[in-house]
Amino acid sequence: MSLFGPETDGASAGFGTTDSVSERRRSRRERIGWIAVAVAVAIALVFALLPSPYVIQQPGPIYDTLGTSEIEGEDVPLIDIPDEETFATDGSLDLLTVAAVGRPGRTPGWLDVAAAWFDPRRAVVPVETLFPPGLSEDDRNAQNEAQMVDSQQDAIAAALVELGYDFPRDVTVVGVGEGTPAEGVLEPDDVILSVDGEPVHSVDELRSALREHGTETPAQLEVRRGDETLTVEVTPEAVDGQAVLGVGVRMEYEFPIDVEIRLDDVGGPSAGMMFALGIVDKLTPGAMTGGDQVAGTGTIDSDGAVGGIGGIRQKLWAAHDDGADLFLAPQANCDEVVGNVPEGLDVFAVTTLDEARTIVEAAAEDGDLASFARCEA
Repeated sequence: MSLFGPETDGASAGFGTTDSVSERRRSRRERIGWIAVAVAVAIALVFALLPSPYVIQQPGPIYDTLGTSEIEGEDVPLIDIPDEETFATDGSLDLLTVAAVGRPGRTPGWLDVAAAWFDPRRAVVPVETLFPPGLSEDDRNAQNEAQMVDSQQDAIAAALVELGYDFPRDVTVVGVGEGTPAEGVLEPDDVILSVDGEPVHSVDELRSALREHGTETPAQLEVRRGDETLTVEVTPEAVDGQAVLGVGVRMEYEFPIDVEIRLDDVGGPSAGMMFALGIVDKLTPGAMTGGDQVAGTGTIDSDGAVGGIGGIRQKLWAAHDDGADLFLAPQANCDEVVGNVPEGLDVFAVTTLDEARTIVEAAAEDGDLASFARCEA
């Protein structure tokens, strides 16, 4: 019996049980933990929504060079050859594009960037790679449009050369750099006819001739200036490992037939090879593809040389997702192709228009494709 009232447990008389104290401590720790989690989530969300210094490349629209494109609301042939006999085609020759998500001042958030890093269809690149500082959006669009126009002209030239047409293909000087080897020797509008006696009919041929000549001795250039043909000497100089004259050049053609290529809102030079294949297909009897869906990419010059492009991984996935039967990739892009080919896509490496045409025709006839080059590690 207690002298002070009812009997109680000593701990509960003044301070509560040991279990209740532990519960209160555990409850306080849990509250602190949840607050920490909430703060971390809030910080992560804020960070994820902050703009990153990157843009995301992903597969863009696909255009069949044998099909139509929409111009001012009307479907028109993407390649039109109005005054020549053309032949029925089948299947498709698809040119591929890459779309950019983001631009300076409106770049993707870090959450989108993190997701793109783990998506083989997309690539994360620094914003300045696609949007060089100091180049306005209008200037960039104009540059891309000019590259597309040039690639279309080069594609027409390459296709007509492939088909045996003979026509002027002039490597024309558009500018001479101050303090360069060509200053005082070459002039704007000069047409470079040959280097060391070897004719040049494309920018690539000019570069190859200068590379072969080197930078130790003067090169002999045959030049047409107005109505006069001159022989001049210029010693190339080395710039970034290349032998150069210090001139800007462009190609000028006098086509024997009228070929129109109409494609809006697409820029850059990477559609050249597929344009050329489409022209060849339309001007030759029989369907080149045999009904196959062929996709590809690559620049081209008037001699039919196929050059490398950007965004090859995104284009591989675009072709795969669209159901392409085979893919034509520039040999110059093989280092990016190896290890990144989607399952089921048959990829061939090409260096010339003639190679690309031969592969497509062999596939159409269910021929043996084992002898054709593929990208290897």
